[in-house]
Amino acid sequence: MYLIFGLGNPGSRYQFTRHNIGFMVLEKLAAQWEVELKQKSFDALWNKGKIAGTNVLLAMPQTYMNLSGNAVRKLLTYFKADVNNLIVIHDDLDLPFGTVRLKTGGGNAGHKGLKSIVSCLGSADFMRVRLGIGKPSDKSRIEGYVLEGFETKEDAVLPQIIQLAADAAADIVISGMQTAMAKYHTKNISN
Repeated sequence: MYLIFGLGNPGSRYQFTRHNIGFMVLEKLAAQWEVELKQKSFDALWNKGKIAGTNVLLAMPQTYMNLSGNAVRKLLTYFKADVNNLIVIHDDLDLPFGTVRLKTGGGNAGHKGLKSIVSCLGSADFMRVRLGIGKPSDKSRIEGYVLEGFETKEDAVLPQIIQLAADAAADIVISGMQTAMAKYHTKNISN
């Protein structure tokens, strides 16, 4: 079984912020594959379902970004799942807006949600769907920037980006990481 987590912050205040694009993609994936996110336990909103006949668990941690690892660890432990079957969907300041990239392993690049997951699992060897959100030229603005909404011109293409990322996550399950990487690394939706 694959466990797919979209990262973000719970609550209406954060709903449409850059930091919540992982939630947006997970919700699109859940709708597309008819997985109703109705289970509320393990510090997450989650449910089990299938993607093209393969068992999956889709989840959104409800602990705020900095503590995402708690929900990930609890669900992985409960379902006796391997970290190699974990897919994390998250925002990425180091990628230009409109970019979707896939990778396995690596550092956290200052992303507190990833840092929490790696800390709680004791491993960084999980798959990632990275969504470029760009970054402000003034590094002191980063914390505020990720908690802001998207600009109007970004909002116009956001549905395409979310769909592309949801398709990429599903393709990891269906075809494997290498095939999905080859397919999606050539695509970029720019503003």
